[in-house]
Amino acid sequence: MVNDRAFTNLNDLHAAISACHACPRLAAWREEVATTKRRAFRDCTYWGKPVPGWGDPRARLLVLGLAPGAHGANRTGRPFTGDSSGNFLYAALHRAGFANQPTATHRDDGLQLLDCYITGVAFCVPPQNRPSVAELNNCRSWLLQELALLPHVQVVLALGHIAFNGYLRALREVGHRLPRLTFSHGMEFSLPTGLPRLHTSYHVSRQNTNTGRLTEEMFDAVLASAKANLQSA
Repeated sequence: MVNDRAFTNLNDLHAAISACHACPRLAAWREEVATTKRRAFRDCTYWGKPVPGWGDPRARLLVLGLAPGAHGANRTGRPFTGDSSGNFLYAALHRAGFANQPTATHRDDGLQLLDCYITGVAFCVPPQNRPSVAELNNCRSWLLQELALLPHVQVVLALGHIAFNGYLRALREVGHRLPRLTFSHGMEFSLPTGLPRLHTSYHVSRQNTNTGRLTEEMFDAVLASAKANLQSA
């Protein structure tokens, strides 16, 4: 376990996540990216720390991604903020009624999530966007505490197979017995009683959205399906 403290509120948990140095490779990489920067952001001060989740603490929809983007969340300190993945995601969330505006540029840009919370299975940007098994295991202890502090979640939308598998491993780690499930875009899974319904989508990365593997129409359909499965609070 990376931590053995039980947190009672998201603010304290987020502060602890942001101070984590459990994975030397990830800590070195996130700080190197924050120091070398990208030319377009050379005048920006990068966050350069683990990026905790954010959103509505009473959310019924949880969007689960992979990890912070090198020059997006690792720069801005908020998931999917300041890069092309976030441009795609937040525009779609706005169309579906889960965000008050379609853009996400920085932490004080006025964006609010409505009945939605966003986090990831890894909280630090990994080299080549590929966290190791050990690094994902370390992050899982944080993820489990975050999930425990989101008691109203009814639907989890996993973006990509790593988020999908990471969520299932988290559930199994706390004792849930789950059937063998395989990732595919646009799937819906009913999990054992008491667990949120699980929906899936290809990740909103440029590799998928710029190539047409994931279109706005495809992602809108996933969000519409997820929204339809939300029960009245």
